[in-house]
Amino acid sequence: MASTQVRVVIHASRSEVYDVARDLSALPAWAGGLASGAIEPLSDDALVVDSPMGRVTVVFAPRNEVGVLDHDVTLPSGDTVHNPMRVHAHPHGAEVVFTLQQGDASDEDLARDAALVQDDLHRLKALVEG
Repeated sequence: MASTQVRVVIHASRSEVYDVARDLSALPAWAGGLASGAIEPLSDDALVVDSPMGRVTVVFAPRNEVGVLDHDVTLPSGDTVHNPMRVHAHPHGAEVVFTLQQGDASDEDLARDAALVQDDLHRLKALVEG
C-alpha cells in the first residue's frame, strides 16, 4: 500500500500551530476536506460534522505535548479511516505533516486527495499566520 506525505511550514511556534489545529470549533475555517458545515461536539476529542463525504464522526488523539493530531474519521458507510497528522518543530516555526495512505484508492484519487489536503494545510497556515 502506497502512502504520501503532505506538509507545510508555518511561521509560528509548534504549540501555537498545534492549538489552532486542535481547536475543533476552528476546523471549518481551514479543514474544508473534513468539516464543511455544522459541528456537533461529542467530547473534548470527538465531534460529528458535516463534510464533503456526508455527516462523519471525527475522533482526535487526546491533547498532548508532542504535536500528535492523528484522527479517525468514521464515514457514513461505517468505515473508519485513520489519518496520521503531526506538528513538528522547524527552524522557521513549525511543520505540519499529514500522511495519506492509498488503500484501495487509485493513483489519481490519491493525488487528488493530496492536493485537497495541501489546500487545507495552506488555509491552516494562513489562519495561524494571520
